[in-house]
Amino acid sequence: MFHSRNPQYRFPTGAVEEGTNVHFKISMDRDLRCSAAALLISDTHGNTERYGMFWCGMNGDHAEWWECDYRPETAGLRFYWFEVDTWRGRLTLNRTYGGDGILSGKDRWQLTVFSHEYKTPDWLSGGIMYQIFPDRFFCSGAPKENVPADRKMHQNWIEGPHWWPDETGEITNKDYFGGDLKGIEEKLDYLESLGVTCLYLNPIFESHSNHRYDTADYSRIDPLLGDEEDFRSLCESAKKHGIRVILDGVFSHTGSDSVYFNREGRYRSQGAYNSKNSPYSSWYTFRHWPNDYECWWNFITLPNVNETNEDYMRYINGKNGIIRKWLRVGAAGWRLDVADELPDEFLNALTKAAKEEKSDALVLGEVWEDASNKCAYGQNRRYLLGGQLDSVMNYPFRDAILGFLTGANPADMMECVMNILENYPPQTIHILMNHIGTHDTERALTVLAGEPAYHHGREWQSCHHLSHEQREKGLKLLRLASLLQYTLPGIPCIYYGDEAGLEGYRDPFNRGTYPWGQEDQELLEWYRNLGKIRKNCPALTESGMVPYLAEKECFSFLRIGKDQAVFVAVNRSGWDQYIHIPYEWQQVHVLLGEAPKNEQLHLGPYGYSLLTMEAAPEEDGE
Repeated sequence: MFHSRNPQYRFPTGAVEEGTNVHFKISMDRDLRCSAAALLISDTHGNTERYGMFWCGMNGDHAEWWECDYRPETAGLRFYWFEVDTWRGRLTLNRTYGGDGILSGKDRWQLTVFSHEYKTPDWLSGGIMYQIFPDRFFCSGAPKENVPADRKMHQNWIEGPHWWPDETGEITNKDYFGGDLKGIEEKLDYLESLGVTCLYLNPIFESHSNHRYDTADYSRIDPLLGDEEDFRSLCESAKKHGIRVILDGVFSHTGSDSVYFNREGRYRSQGAYNSKNSPYSSWYTFRHWPNDYECWWNFITLPNVNETNEDYMRYINGKNGIIRKWLRVGAAGWRLDVADELPDEFLNALTKAAKEEKSDALVLGEVWEDASNKCAYGQNRRYLLGGQLDSVMNYPFRDAILGFLTGANPADMMECVMNILENYPPQTIHILMNHIGTHDTERALTVLAGEPAYHHGREWQSCHHLSHEQREKGLKLLRLASLLQYTLPGIPCIYYGDEAGLEGYRDPFNRGTYPWGQEDQELLEWYRNLGKIRKNCPALTESGMVPYLAEKECFSFLRIGKDQAVFVAVNRSGWDQYIHIPYEWQQVHVLLGEAPKNEQLHLGPYGYSLLTMEAAPEEDGE
């Protein structure tokens, strides 16, 4: 009756630019004796518009076409469904699984309408991102100056992070391995060998924990990492390798141990905790000064800031603010921590400042759900409509990839992918940050093959590692996960060390040091090969995605570009699988796996296939 992803029923499909004419067609069974039909569209404020549809002919012998046009004039989220008058009375045609239509239920289809001014940076499209937790990547050996005395330095690079509480019972995150900016610069050749084009650095500003999400001074590089000149040098050197650097911005809260709050009295300046007359007092909300204040998730070491406070807005987003400062020094953009906790007014101002400073600056947000219809704190967010985020961390794809490989229904995982592709603007899809693990999640290898952590605490996690058999299986599944990650629409992002075979449960076990000299060389070569394949397959950059198969143990799809098509298939099981291949795919170039034979593609245990086919050239005179 209707299918939102089929251009025969809705053209164009997917998200559309404001002012675009969208054509809708529904096919109704003639036995229903439909006498009238209408398209209904509502916005996020509950306003509903009704558009009459016109009878436009027969669809075969037993169904009738009804059609109409709708032209959304302003950016925003819309939800739509249909009503038909039949001999059974007025019926509603609603959304069901896969974007299909059904004469029951209450689910609506989503239509994302983005601003005509919504442009995203071109430089990231087709590239590869690499995420680094700076303390744990590589230590240059350069002397560390002005380092606070309360930091505990590991003497052995390969030992595990501290996970036990201190004498007060708190987890302080004050153990360091000494990774630094010069160390990252020394490894640029290595990153280039992986095909990396963008470095995403977890926070590098002065802070008093190893994760540095408790910012102490936005204007200074943490002394263990280096200084402003080291960052400038890193950006300049990275540029010579075809790599740009984006920074992690933590703007919903600061550290209590900071120049702004100064609860611990580390700084000579008067922080908001020290004096009501502090220049930073208006940044924070005190219920009873000084000890009772609003905190991030009730962590007293992370006092919340009032993001829309005029002074704070000026400090972060002003002409001489933090956003512009580090872009001037050499950063190519920002990843925004907990973007759903940043008000629209603040996000608008931040993005405006970034784009005015560098027109191609990237603004990428941490959003764990579908960012197109995210509702946070009672508000529908407008991240991907223009003027805010260019891209987001694509957790739904991570869930789909790892879910499929750990036994979830393949069709459900394909649906998860297709929903994102239907709801997100195309310019966002081209630069989606497709990761399978970050500093906030368990390592992908552990998820794929390890015993689930469930509610086990840190002591259990610290002593549970993959057995030899688990690791061997996990490495096979990680190859499948990375193949999907590299070939689905968007930008693959490697969490440092995944390509070398690092494992680990939750924080801090997912933040171990990169195993220099002890890498899994076969896995590393696999990632390098994926980088080369991605670079040489334009269809992986320019095209959308067509699902092919998602059932039993297999997951398969196509990417169809202007001059090239790519076929991807993986088998998550430990036994052989066979997939029927259309006749036209018999003459193909095999990048990975086996060639199809007699319209059958063989996928061995934990097997995969990556095929390409060039478009046939046009003949003279046609």
